[in-house]
Amino acid sequence: MATNHLRVLVESTPKKVFVAALDWPGLARSGKDEGLAIASLLDHLPRYAPVAEAAGEMFEVDDVVVEVVERVDGGAGTEFGVPSETGDVDREPADAAEAARLAAFVEASWAAFDRIAAAAPEALRKGPRGGGRDTSKVVSHVNDADGGYANQMGIKGPADDRAAVLARREAMLAILRAPSDGSPIAGRRWPPRYAARRIAWHALDHAWEIEDRTEPPA
Repeated sequence: MATNHLRVLVESTPKKVFVAALDWPGLARSGKDEGLAIASLLDHLPRYAPVAEAAGEMFEVDDVVVEVVERVDGGAGTEFGVPSETGDVDREPADAAEAARLAAFVEASWAAFDRIAAAAPEALRKGPRGGGRDTSKVVSHVNDADGGYANQMGIKGPADDRAAVLARREAMLAILRAPSDGSPIAGRRWPPRYAARRIAWHALDHAWEIEDRTEPPA
C-alpha cells in the first residue's frame, strides 16, 4: 500500500470537520474547516508512524498526498468531537488479510494508549479554565467508551478490572479479524472498517491528549 497517498473521508458540519484516513485506522483529526482538519492530520503523521510500525507496516510522513474520496454530512456527534458518520468506503468487504490488518491497527492503538498512560504522571496540565481529566480519569473514560463500542459489536457485560478489559478487547479483536462482506457487525450500525477506525481513533486521540498535557520535567 502506498503510504504517501492518503485516501480520506471528510465528515463535516458548519462548526467542525473530521478527516479520516480510510486505509489507516485511527488516523483522524478535526478542525474548524476542512483545510484545518487536513493540516492537523498531516501534523500528526509522525505520531501515527510508530503505531503503524507496531501493526507491522511502514508509514511515510514526508511528501504525503491527501485524496478526498468521499464526503459525508456530519451531525451532533461530529460537532461534539467524534468522527461518528460512516461512508460508502466503510462498507467495503474485508477479506481475511484485510480484516487481520484492521485488527492489528486497533491492537496497536490500544497498546500505544496503555504505554503512554502508564508512563504519564497522574496530574495533567489543566486548560485555561482549569478543565481536563487527570490520567486515571482518561483511562477510565477510554475503558468506558470501549464498553459502548463493544456493545455496538454485540459484546455485552462490564469490564471492572484489568483482566476483564483485556478479555473484552480480545473479543472485539476476534470480531474484527473475521472476514466481512461490509455489513454492520451484529446487525447493528457499525461495519467493521468503521468500527476499527473509530475504536483506534479514540484510543490514539486520548493517548496524544495525555502526551500533550504532560508537564515537561523541571
